[in-house]
Amino acid sequence: MASTAVLLLQLLLVSLASAAHLLGGSAAFTYRGQNPDGTYRVDLRTKSIFTRCDYLSWSCSGSNCLNVARRPSGVIDRNTNTPVNTCEAETVFTTNVSSDKPFQMRASGCCWRSTANSVNNWRLLTEVDLGKRSDTRKPNRSPDIGILPFLRVPQNCPRTYKLTSFDPDGDKVQCRYGNVRGTECDRCNLPPGFLLDQGSCTLHYNYTQANIKAFALEMVVEDFPQGYINLQYGDGSRSSKAPMTVRRGKRAATTTPTPLSKLPMQFSFLVDPPAPSCQEGAFLPKFLTPTPANGGRFLAEVNKELEIRVKAQATDAKINNIVVSGPANIKKSQNTQGEFVLRWTPLPDDHGQHFVICFAVEAVKSPAVYQSEMRCVLVEARSEIVKSHVICNESSMTVSVEKASFPRLHEDHMQLNDPSNTACSLQRHSNSTHIIAIIPLNACGTQIEEDKENLIFKNEITTVDNPSDLITRKHQMEVQFYCQYSKQGNVSLSFVAHRKNITVCEKGFGTFTYQFEFYPNNQFQTMMDPAAYPLEFDIGKRIYMKIKATSSVNNTELFVESCRAAPYDNPNYHPTYSIFENGCKMDPTVQIHSPAEQKEFKFSMEAFKFIGLNNQVYISCSVMMCEAGNSNTRCSKGCINSTSTSPPRSKREAVIQSASHFVSQGPLRLRRSAESVRATATNLNLNLVFIAGCVLAAVGMVCGVVVYRAKVSKVKYQPLPTFES
Repeated sequence: MASTAVLLLQLLLVSLASAAHLLGGSAAFTYRGQNPDGTYRVDLRTKSIFTRCDYLSWSCSGSNCLNVARRPSGVIDRNTNTPVNTCEAETVFTTNVSSDKPFQMRASGCCWRSTANSVNNWRLLTEVDLGKRSDTRKPNRSPDIGILPFLRVPQNCPRTYKLTSFDPDGDKVQCRYGNVRGTECDRCNLPPGFLLDQGSCTLHYNYTQANIKAFALEMVVEDFPQGYINLQYGDGSRSSKAPMTVRRGKRAATTTPTPLSKLPMQFSFLVDPPAPSCQEGAFLPKFLTPTPANGGRFLAEVNKELEIRVKAQATDAKINNIVVSGPANIKKSQNTQGEFVLRWTPLPDDHGQHFVICFAVEAVKSPAVYQSEMRCVLVEARSEIVKSHVICNESSMTVSVEKASFPRLHEDHMQLNDPSNTACSLQRHSNSTHIIAIIPLNACGTQIEEDKENLIFKNEITTVDNPSDLITRKHQMEVQFYCQYSKQGNVSLSFVAHRKNITVCEKGFGTFTYQFEFYPNNQFQTMMDPAAYPLEFDIGKRIYMKIKATSSVNNTELFVESCRAAPYDNPNYHPTYSIFENGCKMDPTVQIHSPAEQKEFKFSMEAFKFIGLNNQVYISCSVMMCEAGNSNTRCSKGCINSTSTSPPRSKREAVIQSASHFVSQGPLRLRRSAESVRATATNLNLNLVFIAGCVLAAVGMVCGVVVYRAKVSKVKYQPLPTFES
């Protein structure tokens, strides 16, 4: 017996020693309707952040409580930049109650991680009232709230946090500090140095002394109707709810009405030592485009992936992390453009609900960690709108979109990113029921991205007023899609990076082919082997290029109007680096070499790389064919300064010069960058995966995305074999 008691004591001590400590928690509820037996079902979606992945245990309090069941928890995010490693998890508790009368859900226990304001026990309370509202004829819906569970700011940098709150019933949402000790909170006092604007749910940090311990903030979120309403219950009884402020006669009188619901919102706030500067963009990260604004709204379709891009800069510290709070299946990654990408796929059970996604970027200058402002966006989960499907294989992606999804649009007014190549025409493969496009991974304006785990090829179908127009102001729909290949797994067929020749047929010029190649020296005799791509150069080494046209029509000449460099093979990518513009040299290292004939253009320049994470360079040129010796053609005019104006084209010009066509070649890479990548197997570069024995993974995650006007949502399907078509 004694040995058993000792063993139990040892196990208890081990359990206590390994127990996680709380750093924050919140909850929101969803009414799921009546069960077949007449009882009522409510889902309580809870979030909790501990020093290791754990969850709060919630119980039901009320005479109508029956049972509570917990679903498995899902991890939202982990952070190693905090004083102790943290893990935020989401857990859903399903509660069944016997009537639609009010009840409470509670979580209480010990202990918070040691706090600066002496909060020890956790006390979280949720109040739910299922009475039918007189204004909506439905039970009250929970406000949607969002907060990062661990905020931090330098002692000397005042900051304002707009705590995101949205009410689907249009009610007034208020955020106050907990004031019912032992039920809503443990200490129930807002720490000094903080100010809370209850009406706007805005928390102001002004100043307080830095502390290695975080403050525990114990807040409560409540919703109140905009006017007087009644709640009717199944037993025939009623209760009334009043707005926050009512008017009586000529004088305004403030009332203290009871809220429709009550939610906990508790989180940690760490005050760090002073920063050398509070200027955003120096030590504190500053958000850049395309980061969405705080309070931005998105539509997401069920079973389709939503993508949110976040970018920030800090000139005096190194950006190394993004912290996120949102639904449990949200994912984060960083691409080679330095952007953080958040991806989330709503499930069928999420239909009709709203979700808040909050994020902040962190930069490090050891030993200090600097956190950006917090931004939150609201996402509404909708059912599928446009039906699309994508299949990926080793060298192309096939997208199929049901025409019935958009009956007023036709493929004549839809195009890919770059429709200049006839192979990229949507009319080529479409039929009476589907828009179908087969897109090579290296053509049609396909953009290439990579992160630590995946290679991603992206394109989109967009609407245009007139296929010959450059812009549109009637942008009705975008169908964005991509193929995502894992860098790890069984190997499949390789992808060839070298760009093939482009053949064009035009009235008055017959058929002609453009060839764009790189050469090892100024002799321009033997082009670089296509199998050697991506080509490797040292910074400053001269690169030799030749564009040649082969035409079935004699007496023609080639003209290169512009050439630009970009980190991606996409003529629409911005920003680009100009080599030629309007026929004029823009790069000071460019040399033009004497051509052997009128249908070729030879030039060279010194190798360079783009600043930042982009190690690759593609060269894209706009070229045309003209009638040789005709002074009225664009070719004969040569370099035209941007300030000068060219005369309008006459009708005769339609047969003396061709349209402009894009030709591109690449990628080029710095030899130093290539060697560095080869030495780091876990950080494979995009193009090394393409060439020389590095091949795409056999299974890709296939994705299609639909965006209506300015509202974004994305589709993701299950992995398909690469041989499927």
